[in-house]
Amino acid sequence: MPGRSQSQTLSFLMRRFREAGIRPRTKLGQNFLIDLNLQQVLLQAAELGPDDVVLEVGTGTGSLTVLMAARAAAVVTVELDRDLARLAGEELYGLENVTLLTLDALKNKNRLSADLLDELRRQRDAAPGRQLKLVANLPYNVATPILTNLLALDDPPVTMTVTIQKELADRIVAGPGTKDYGSLSIWMQSQCRVGIVRVMPPTVFWPRPKVTSAIIHVALDDERRGQIPDRAFFHRFVRAMFFHRRKLLRSELLSAFKKRLTKPQVDQIMGRLGLEPTARAEALDVDTMLALAEAVRAEVGD
Repeated sequence: MPGRSQSQTLSFLMRRFREAGIRPRTKLGQNFLIDLNLQQVLLQAAELGPDDVVLEVGTGTGSLTVLMAARAAAVVTVELDRDLARLAGEELYGLENVTLLTLDALKNKNRLSADLLDELRRQRDAAPGRQLKLVANLPYNVATPILTNLLALDDPPVTMTVTIQKELADRIVAGPGTKDYGSLSIWMQSQCRVGIVRVMPPTVFWPRPKVTSAIIHVALDDERRGQIPDRAFFHRFVRAMFFHRRKLLRSELLSAFKKRLTKPQVDQIMGRLGLEPTARAEALDVDTMLALAEAVRAEVGD
């Protein structure tokens, strides 16, 4: 069994994979962070404490998992690849506060695994005062659904500190009127404080991805989240408003609520909010989009 003092360096990873007779599966988004300083940046930004239950999606070899287990009450780590889960299991052997699940964290693109949610609930209920945090080097191919579906939960993580593609990070933190601003920006910012902690070049990963990455920190804002009466409706609404990005907002509303909103109703709603007939969704800030969603919900009764 490998010693836990060994760090996830390039030489360590290559040796472990060679010994196991396996290779990284890039189609599963397997790019391992080999810059140990950046691993510490990720951990410091997460601010883990003794009451935290940590969710890690993408266990890899278990290097980050070991470090988090020393700081948190419990770690629930998920690995889809059975070969990697076996390697991680050797690294994590004997750590009683770590639960390694070999499964897909997503049931589908709109829902998390029920087994995963059950385990998270069990760990949080194990002691009073426990709170959930997501900390992970997220596989690129599941980053968006993991973040959005966790935020859709009634009891989401209080923080999410993850490595993702910089392109995705830019979309999350983007402001109105910019090319990156869209439904994801609004969904995340309507409930959280978001920020980019560090931008990372491909050279800090093995294998090297073809894109630049970033560490982002997302902190739940209960006050903002409490201003959304129906989060499921708001989530659907925001995505619908950006379904055709360059379409006028008025046309998007009529298309999304066909047979439920008339042209006069749409014009009246937009007029009350001071929105011009030529307005587009990409120009609306988060608060205006929230107000628009509520005005529409009041009319359609959904």
